[in-house]
Amino acid sequence: MKIGVISDTHLRELNPEFKRTIEFHFKDVEKIFHAGDFVEGSVAEYLSSQKELIAVYGNMDSRDIWKAFPEKRVVELKGWNIGLIHGGGSPFGIESRIRGEFDEVDAIVYGHTHTPANHQVKNIYFFNPGSPTRSFIQQGTLGILHLGEKIEGEIIKI
Repeated sequence: MKIGVISDTHLRELNPEFKRTIEFHFKDVEKIFHAGDFVEGSVAEYLSSQKELIAVYGNMDSRDIWKAFPEKRVVELKGWNIGLIHGGGSPFGIESRIRGEFDEVDAIVYGHTHTPANHQVKNIYFFNPGSPTRSFIQQGTLGILHLGEKIEGEIIKI
């Protein structure tokens, strides 16, 4: 199973560049994960129109987003338990903090730092797609998670 992963879009309104990016990179994914900081609902509505959207809210999201999505969740796909959370606070030590938010998971997908992460720590796979809109960063990124015999992530530079 192939999942498109995105976070920290920080868009107040949709733009053609964002739509082209999603339509190109997520054309053959089965689902889309968004790890928070949509900012406004139009981004969530657009992503939902493309594929099934599984999302959480982030610290910069509007009240509408906070009402529509949980702060964290666990999704079971292809026998894997995947935690989804935005995260918060300092980027230093964020993986230790978010690990404490979940009991039994095989992977944690998170955002907040705008910096991609794609690695295993002990028995947990950590994946952060970064930010596709270059907000506070030089290079926009998003990600793909491959769920099969094992979990593998791919960071895509935009």
